[in-house]
Amino acid sequence: MSLYRDRGVVLRTIRLGEADRIVTLMTEAHGKVRAVAKGVRKTKSRFGARLEPLGHVALLLYQGRELDIITQADSVEHFRSVREDLEAVTMATAMLEAVDQVAQERQSNPRLYAMLVGALRALASSRSTMVVPSFFLKLLALEGFEPVLDQCASCGAVAELVGFDINEGGALCRQCRRGPALSPEALGLMTRILGGGLSGVLSEPDPPGAHDVSILASRAMEHHLERRLRSLGVLDRA
Repeated sequence: MSLYRDRGVVLRTIRLGEADRIVTLMTEAHGKVRAVAKGVRKTKSRFGARLEPLGHVALLLYQGRELDIITQADSVEHFRSVREDLEAVTMATAMLEAVDQVAQERQSNPRLYAMLVGALRALASSRSTMVVPSFFLKLLALEGFEPVLDQCASCGAVAELVGFDINEGGALCRQCRRGPALSPEALGLMTRILGGGLSGVLSEPDPPGAHDVSILASRAMEHHLERRLRSLGVLDRA
């Protein structure tokens, strides 16, 4: 087995035996990694609390055939302010769940890692309601499924865009309209998020069109994943 170092965000954990856990991480250099943390559930574990979901850690691991083995884990960021807020935890979990679904095991994706860390930092500092929908839209773009917003995704007409259908690839004109309605405010907000204006969006407490964009981004993400995100159901009930 070869020894390697990396940084990663803990996406989820599952119990293994009496004292161990299997930890799934989104790492900077090795993509999604599943690794065993031995003895991590014991009260005297050296790094048990660091390997909980949301933990951003510097790791030393042995590479195995199926599961790697974590030998060292040092905290990089705790995101304590997120952990102490139930709604923020739910928002963060939705992003972790989405990353877990799109990331490929042992396939390097430093942009996805950087996006996730950046989104968690934004959530910790701003609590903007647009962190999660913005992350979903950026993730779709990274995956090659950025919605068309500057013309009709069906006929290509440069006209008033009034509908949004992810099956068609984005916004639709009146003639092609299907799916949910798309307000000018929501269209403008999505254009800002995907066009380089994300920092400005996150600095506004409640930008026009925020509610509609949250719904559309969540639906688009779930459509891409072909599954429901459990955390979004919790957010809807909050």
